[in-house]
Amino acid sequence: MELDFERCYRAVDSRDQRFDGWFYTGVTSTGIYCRPSCPAMTPKRQNVRFFPSAAAAQGAGLRACRRCRPDAAPGSPQWDVRADVVGRAVRLIADGVVDRDGVPGLATRLGYTERHLHRMLRAELGAGPLALARAQRAQTARTLIETTGLGMAEIAFAAGFGSVRQFNDTVREVFGTAPSELRVARGGRPVAGGAGTITLRLAYRPPLHAAALLDFLALRALPGVEEVRDGTYRRGLRLPHGAAEVALTPAAGHVSATLRLADMRDLAPAVARCRRLLDLDADPQAIDETLAADPALAAAVAAEPGIRLPRAVDGFEAALRAVVGQQVSVRSARTTLTRLLTAAPVPPPPVDHEVDGDVDLRTPGLRGFLRAEEVAGLPDSAFGMPAGRRETVRALARAVASGEIDLDPGGDREEVVRRLTAVPGIGPWTAGYVAMRALGDPDVLLPTDLAVRRGAAALGLPTDPKTLDTHAERWRPWRSYAVIRLWRAA
Repeated sequence: MELDFERCYRAVDSRDQRFDGWFYTGVTSTGIYCRPSCPAMTPKRQNVRFFPSAAAAQGAGLRACRRCRPDAAPGSPQWDVRADVVGRAVRLIADGVVDRDGVPGLATRLGYTERHLHRMLRAELGAGPLALARAQRAQTARTLIETTGLGMAEIAFAAGFGSVRQFNDTVREVFGTAPSELRVARGGRPVAGGAGTITLRLAYRPPLHAAALLDFLALRALPGVEEVRDGTYRRGLRLPHGAAEVALTPAAGHVSATLRLADMRDLAPAVARCRRLLDLDADPQAIDETLAADPALAAAVAAEPGIRLPRAVDGFEAALRAVVGQQVSVRSARTTLTRLLTAAPVPPPPVDHEVDGDVDLRTPGLRGFLRAEEVAGLPDSAFGMPAGRRETVRALARAVASGEIDLDPGGDREEVVRRLTAVPGIGPWTAGYVAMRALGDPDVLLPTDLAVRRGAAALGLPTDPKTLDTHAERWRPWRSYAVIRLWRAA
């Protein structure tokens, strides 16, 4: 990725928060790298280099600034927008695939050789998959050091390092200090919350319309899996190494996340999925500027800036919700999904539920959603829907369980839509909804959706699907965000 020096330097000189995560500023005279919004004195031009990723800055021998903490910046929004191999690879690395399966596993998931994948990532990000995963491990380690009472050896392996020595060397190199000194700097006390609990801040680019996110999630919340109460969204998760629970509370400049994990190795994928769910890596100003250029949407954008695209923590869950929700009300779909959940075995809670922090995660029965293989094996009596739709659900579950349909963050969007529409009973609306919410495609329009057409009528837009589709060309590449606004208008 080419970085224009003048544009980047202007962003640094103005301390523009919008560019946090887009690039990183390396200061050769001090040996550190920063966010563009770092409050420190603007470095001289001759001492500045710009990097497309934190891993690239670390590879150049720079350490993270202790003042602006660039390792905790929002992710670059381009990786959510882009559907190419590099974008898919970045999303999978964030979900911990390299830590679990190594670079060979990542390459296999993407269908490329390790060598070619490394070459593509180096060209775009200035770092290969191992370096990108290492940067993520360093950030995970810092979070565990500062927010838990775990021993350093436990943290090393929980963060994905192969040895304590590798952990110590990486922390010293990235942060310029020993792991024990990071804990001392924080005061040596873990954040309250009980065993297995971590509380941290998830950064985002303002503005964030938190009420719209919570309204959307509350309307579709499934009893026993999720709930919205007192401005906090809570849900159960099923992560690679075990169960978890999360409480997400939007605040000024960040979302407070309290995670209760059965296995600390799941911290990075848990954070990645929470960020995806709330669309925290989006660039709301770019989105709103495009949509506000349409006079029909201008007033809605001005009244509610920062509308996000509510996504999903699990791709199969989003796809199953879409199929069950075909041609029925949201309330009816919730009833059917609840019946499915009650018919399946209840997984054990993530960890001991003794709580002494500010956020109580003791909601009885919070659990992660069903896995595809579990749904495929349920009896007919569990479905509570017409036989045709039941078989569509089973066909979808079998295809996901076998790997024929990849609904993970690194799934190929065009290929997923093609394979979904090949399943009997799944049409363009369902495939588009899955691409939008499960895969985070920012440019999906659902012109035949009844609520979209009602919202269009309320805003003075055409309601005929073909005419609306033509009009919506001016909203590219953010048509998914326009859909959310039309739903709200309805």
